[in-house]
Amino acid sequence: MFDTLHTFLSSRIVLTDALWEQIMTQFSPRLLRRGQFLLRAGEVCTSVAFVSRGCLRLFSTDPKGDEHNLQFAIDNWWISDRDSFISGRPSRYSIEALEDSELLLADRESARNLRALSGDLEREGVRMINRARAALERRVEWMLSMSGEERYLQMVDRYPDIVQRVSQRHIASYLGITPESLSRIRRSLAGRGHRP
Repeated sequence: MFDTLHTFLSSRIVLTDALWEQIMTQFSPRLLRRGQFLLRAGEVCTSVAFVSRGCLRLFSTDPKGDEHNLQFAIDNWWISDRDSFISGRPSRYSIEALEDSELLLADRESARNLRALSGDLEREGVRMINRARAALERRVEWMLSMSGEERYLQMVDRYPDIVQRVSQRHIASYLGITPESLSRIRRSLAGRGHRP
């Protein structure tokens, strides 16, 4: 698990052996089986997770019991409910493993320690938050201005690995359409020569 994080970080910051030794002490390994939860709505999010291997989703459940996927995280991605993690308030979201997953978890104190270890780590943390915010803004724009087909094509273009690994039901929820609508979109695209 740690090898994946080392490769991820060394592609973004100057990672000396001494710094790496300190970084490793701030993470706890965790294995989740498919269907297990890292976080359930109503709990306080106590960690940020680096996905060494696997696939997770962050989702909410509305009063009717319908689930709404807000984020997926696959190998080399991070996942957390940042609001709950920072504020200590109960989360409105759940995080579930869609595949058997290997995670490295950093709790609040560890996250503070990591920022203090290196200016490069602190800057990378800010870049991660900015990338996540940009992705959220893009998704809002998709939802407000694009058809279901256009949203799907954007997802295929930006996140092809997720489209290959996540069920049609979860993709449809992420796109704000029904699974039946997604099936029609995929059939239509295939009939026009697209490989969705």
